[in-house]
Amino acid sequence: QVQLVESGGGLVQAGGSLRLSCAASGRTVSNYGMGWFRQAPGKEREFVAAINWSGDSTNYADSVKGRFTISRANAKNQMYLQMNSLKPEDTAVYYCARTRFGRAGIVDRDFDYWGQGTQVTVSS
Repeated sequence: QVQLVESGGGLVQAGGSLRLSCAASGRTVSNYGMGWFRQAPGKEREFVAAINWSGDSTNYADSVKGRFTISRANAKNQMYLQMNSLKPEDTAVYYCARTRFGRAGIVDRDFDYWGQGTQVTVSS
């Protein structure tokens, strides 16, 4: 089993920055891709970003390209999401997840373990 715990969420003004962290425990995640999803109130969960096992391949949703950066520290069993130039439409609960394989996933079915989420609220 793998446990994933997100942290770093909070309230920030538009244009500000936040850094989310995802800490993994239980079995190692260093051989697997990982990713971030988000779900806003009344909307379906959507893909944000993903990274492969080694950290040298990433995928981003068009809505966050150029503003968000995903990274990982395998030695620490951690993954991060640096979010800059935040917009009110980025407001959501953000979830980290592990893929079923080593590459960076994109769709929900690529991921098998999920965290409980952390709230990000961007005020205008």
